[in-house]
Amino acid sequence: MAKAFHISPRMAISISVVIAFAALTVPLAMRSLIFHGTTKMKVLAYLTLLSGFYMAWNIGANDVANAMGTSVGSGALTLRQAVLTAAVLEFSGAFLMGTHVTSTMQKGILVTSVFQGNDPLLFAGLLSSLAAAGTWLQVASSYGWPVSTTHCIVGAMVGFGLVYGGVNAVFWSSLARVSSSWVISPLMGAAVSFLVYKCIRRFVYSAPNPGQAAAASAPIAVFTGVTAISFAAFPLSKILYIAVLQALACGAIGAIFVSRAIKKQLGDLLSSEAEKIASADNTDVQQGGFDVAGPRGAQLQIVYGVFGYMQVLSACFMSFAHGGNDVSNAIGPLAAALSLLQGVASSAEIVIPTEVLAWGGFGIVAGLTMWGYRVIATIGKKITELTPTRGFAAEFAAASVVLFASKLGLPISATHTLVGAVMGVGFARGLNRVRSETVREIVVSWLITIPVGALLSVFYTLILTKILKYFM
Repeated sequence: MAKAFHISPRMAISISVVIAFAALTVPLAMRSLIFHGTTKMKVLAYLTLLSGFYMAWNIGANDVANAMGTSVGSGALTLRQAVLTAAVLEFSGAFLMGTHVTSTMQKGILVTSVFQGNDPLLFAGLLSSLAAAGTWLQVASSYGWPVSTTHCIVGAMVGFGLVYGGVNAVFWSSLARVSSSWVISPLMGAAVSFLVYKCIRRFVYSAPNPGQAAAASAPIAVFTGVTAISFAAFPLSKILYIAVLQALACGAIGAIFVSRAIKKQLGDLLSSEAEKIASADNTDVQQGGFDVAGPRGAQLQIVYGVFGYMQVLSACFMSFAHGGNDVSNAIGPLAAALSLLQGVASSAEIVIPTEVLAWGGFGIVAGLTMWGYRVIATIGKKITELTPTRGFAAEFAAASVVLFASKLGLPISATHTLVGAVMGVGFARGLNRVRSETVREIVVSWLITIPVGALLSVFYTLILTKILKYFM
């Protein structure tokens, strides 16, 4: 961490100690712990909160690279800027957009009715799933492998369900959908990013004035993206035409904002380059402005400035959305386990307290701060070389695929989609532009995620059930 953030080893150790101290002491003051129960129940609640924190920590260490990895790899953000930005947005997303009510804490994988009347076993399974998923995520993060946190939880739940509940304890159709996302996600991400990057090369790089073309395309891309996101994710009305009008208005506001920001930042440079091109003949333009490989000099500075700005915006949105969505991977099982301790039926609707959402957000930020740089380096630098245009193509493609696939109900993984999108950009430049050894390691880590999560969950449950005999 000290080397990654260019801080002293003493400072890095101090940050780690403060985070560890907070993780151990904050739960003692949470209302989820201080409920009417015996001392043994309070100890179990404390351990449950720590298990949820451990899972959230590993989500931050691994999954946040989905949002910030390409921005760091392209140079649009430094690692320190990316971590600080993601820390604020991930916590905000988890706290403000995290799911407050869930009845599917087992991700639609576990048939809880099979465990009816045996709450201690289900409680042990939930805690073991958190611990198993967290363990595998930590191993993957140590090697810089981007893996799906959802798949980790699914694998852990499947292992527990099969061994302790039998074949009927697992929704096999749901497992098949998750497994199919191994293929669907990277292929869709690669295909869309390939097309987006080819469009950038065709309509921006090959334009007579690449800088002006980039500046003109930015508001269009923002309008398209914001409109689609607003309509699909945040409709203000169920009436179609009102939802469409709202989405169009949001898209227009976003496009105007970006257009003005670009003119403010790059307006003088755009004007001077336009005058040069207007006064030069075609031969001069070809020699001084751009060639087949793309723009150069000031034109390249403008293009990278525009797409770097858009890439940061898309990364910020993905980071905020990730905090709101993936915090449930840690908080869902955590809230379910706490409800079992409080005597709530395992099949009932579970209300997640605000303080627990904040706890999950803190865990994500802690993991991102301490270990997030490892997977960010893989996404941003080790798969293929990224620039602001390539990074934007990958980020925009991944966000679009995840948004629309989720809306259509298709099985999708944000991690797998982004890795596929980064590879698609590399393929657009030639097959030899993608580092096959890195891709091979990532694919292998995907394939073994569910089996490893299952085995670890069974092992942890075996230990926990023996320990819980003295508590429950």
